[in-house]
Amino acid sequence: MTDRPHVVALAGSLRDESYTRLALEITLAESEAMGATTDCIDLRDLDLSVFDADARDTGDVAVLKERVRAADSVLLGTPTYHGSYSSVLKTALDYCGFDEFEHTTVGLLSVSGGAFPITPLDHLRSVARALNAWVIPHQAAVPQVSEKFEHGELLDESSRERVATLGRRAVEYATIEPDPPCLESTQNVGADD
Repeated sequence: MTDRPHVVALAGSLRDESYTRLALEITLAESEAMGATTDCIDLRDLDLSVFDADARDTGDVAVLKERVRAADSVLLGTPTYHGSYSSVLKTALDYCGFDEFEHTTVGLLSVSGGAFPITPLDHLRSVARALNAWVIPHQAAVPQVSEKFEHGELLDESSRERVATLGRRAVEYATIEPDPPCLESTQNVGADD
């Protein structure tokens, strides 16, 4: 790790006017304000086909893995789709593994058109633990997101503080001493089916 932590965000939305991406921009701005370097991986810009264990090096997979591997902290951002996280984020995570996430700090953010964006965060927490990442206890959830943004600006103060806090925690915990492997990670064989 360099003197400055490096925080990478994975924007798990393909929408042009993505609230997920806008929220992640706030987290990254907070990380930068704390002295970190940042990188927002916009999954719209990468050629990632649906994960196929027989074709692990297709498209822009090497670029994705290199950018994630460079991170001290990774922020996973997703819209809520049918009570879970987005398929594009699932695809990106399927191409990554222990080399990208083990002993890496991970922060979680979810937005929802409805009132309950928590379940995707629980699902992502399980995925990160299976990769032996250290997941930040604070997580950012923005319910009824379209009512909270206006002209690309997050106006709801409570939501903005949760989102900004995640960016600060990504820097504060970037150098946390890794825990011993959790049971989930020791039993995880990945896509070796």
